Amino acid sequence: MRFGYGTNGFTNHRLPEALAVLADLGYDGVALTLDTNHLDPFDADLARRTAGVAADLQRHGLAVVIETGARYLLDPWRKHSPTLMDDDPARRLEYLRRAVRVGADLGAEAVSFWAGIGPPEAWDRLVDGTRQIVELASETGVTLGFEPEPGMLVNDIADWRRLHDDLGRPPNFGITLDIGHCRCLETLPVPECVTAVADHLVNVQIDDMRRGVHEHLEFGTGEIDFPPVLAALSASYDGLVSVELPRHAHAAPAIAARSLEFLRNAAKEAGDRHDHPR
Repeated sequence: MRFGYGTNGFTNHRLPEALAVLADLGYDGVALTLDTNHLDPFDADLARRTAGVAADLQRHGLAVVIETGARYLLDPWRKHSPTLMDDDPARRLEYLRRAVRVGADLGAEAVSFWAGIGPPEAWDRLVDGTRQIVELASETGVTLGFEPEPGMLVNDIADWRRLHDDLGRPPNFGITLDIGHCRCLETLPVPECVTAVADHLVNVQIDDMRRGVHEHLEFGTGEIDFPPVLAALSASYDGLVSVELPRHAHAAPAIAARSLEFLRNAAKEAGDRHDHPR
């Protein structure tokens, strides 16, 4: 089991310092959100900065996945806008194209993105925009992880399956699974969600959560029993499992340390339960 931490939980740190802290704590990788304060994909000096990040990752021995959940990168007034649901999604599509290219340059294990909020009649627009990114990613050898997000047009695993089918089931189009989201809204128990998408799982975000409330919580403060979840992951997935706490940057080093200790203990308990079933 390889654990990572999302840089969207280190927004008060410079990126090189965040990477150093996470490496010193013992993390195996990072989920790097391309954003204004870390690696801005619209920076005129993007190529040089990306090369610098690649050198930092290599020096620290950190794997990387790319996340695209920047809040105000594209519009200083509207969070996450535009999305693939907007009448004019051009800026979002350009962001995703740049994310794919950065992912290729960094050797990212996956580039993750999501739909946005929109009406059911916007489905064809979503498919069209997603197909453009799938084609670019295929050309550059990048694996995509599409994340179901509560309240978005692709809200759950069933919606992801529909999108996957409508795209023609491209081999480079997998699923990003947020473990907290499974507890929030999926009908299956969380470990069974992992098993259900095992064949398509390319990226995992992990956090605690409560039923019906989309709030990313520190481990042990929500409702998830983590050892069975980690057991399910270890049986079918060898990618990064990255802590997703985007509202906890105020105490990032301490929370990252607590999170890694919790996950390691839960993984050990998962092994103990397997060796000595109750």
